[in-house]
Amino acid sequence: MDEYELDTEAQRRLHNYFEVLGEVLNNVQRKASFAIYALGLIGQGNRKSMEPIAARACADPERTDAVHQRIQHFLVDSQWSDSEIRRASALYALEQMSKREPITHWIIDDTGFLKKGNHSVGVKRQYTGTAGKVTNCQVGVSLSVATASEHLPIDFELYLPKQWTEDAARRQEARIAKDIIFQTKPELGLKMIRRALENGIPRGLVLVDTAYGNSSKFRRAVRQQGLDYAVAVSSTTKVWQVDSLERRISKPLTVSSLALKMVEEGDFRRYTWREGTSEKLSSLFARRRVLPIRDDGSNRGEREVLWLVMQWEDGESQPNKFYLCTLSQDISMKQMVYHIKQRWRTERAYQDLKGQLGLDHFEGRRYPGWHHHVSVALCCYAFIIAERARHFFSETGKSRRDDPERFAA
Repeated sequence: MDEYELDTEAQRRLHNYFEVLGEVLNNVQRKASFAIYALGLIGQGNRKSMEPIAARACADPERTDAVHQRIQHFLVDSQWSDSEIRRASALYALEQMSKREPITHWIIDDTGFLKKGNHSVGVKRQYTGTAGKVTNCQVGVSLSVATASEHLPIDFELYLPKQWTEDAARRQEARIAKDIIFQTKPELGLKMIRRALENGIPRGLVLVDTAYGNSSKFRRAVRQQGLDYAVAVSSTTKVWQVDSLERRISKPLTVSSLALKMVEEGDFRRYTWREGTSEKLSSLFARRRVLPIRDDGSNRGEREVLWLVMQWEDGESQPNKFYLCTLSQDISMKQMVYHIKQRWRTERAYQDLKGQLGLDHFEGRRYPGWHHHVSVALCCYAFIIAERARHFFSETGKSRRDDPERFAA
């Protein structure tokens, strides 16, 4: 997203959208504060934390402090439901997105919020892909839903390390509710998946990286919710090969060992999954039906035969990426490669949310404030995606992605 101007019709739709969300907030003061903060996130300005937003919202500089306090109260102290406001904004955007294309994928991922001090809720030295290293940060786990053209983050949960959940003083200072306990990132992902199903979000194929896909408990729970998945797993994951009747035909092998065996047999073929900026993006792939060896306590008879997809990236000495998929046996390899490669769009959504809507600009230290701020950012992004979906398609239903209307934030 670049910086855009809202035309008259888009302004009218934004006003109506705020009215819809105002019904959820169910309070005149909260509705007005939401609008001030949301317009501050959508509008221009390099810094999108509370004080700069208040300053830009005031024609009279003497009122800046009062507006700042109003925004702070709305985010930190006001009692409103993050789940309900996120549901309303998601359904608003999905209505427009789904007019042309169905929802195809659900993506669980996480992103870092870099911090300097030690007082922001959830902060610690931990790994984040945002920095590509261990650093001082918060980590938020997200659920996004996607069509072939659009990608919409609909939910976030702040990961709380045990240093926070098991420290009574920190909990009190950060206003972490008594019912909030330590949960791993896969557990937070499952929490959002269940919430999305309860909220009536159209189903999609669940995609995750190895931090989630390595957990057999996560994979099993996704299947128990009636969802398919295509998940990345580590090279040390162990599987059995199976025959056409799904009977085990080998001793347990790591997926990397199986991949090397298939290299020797000449089973890898090149597949392209999307057009890059200057060239097509492609790799060598192979696949095999396997039965994973799991540690989730399930009986052997309950375990499901899956596709193992192996990727050999250019420049690597051997296959280096691996995926387990519950997709049907008759799916083509080309389709399977397309599906497992759709997770990349989440990073672009994070960049848009941070770069244009100030997702990582929140300077408050408390747990409710972080989630309220994220909720408003998600609402703003949902409106932008709905507008983009509206403008990216002509009346005949043909995509106009090479010449999109520019209209928001």
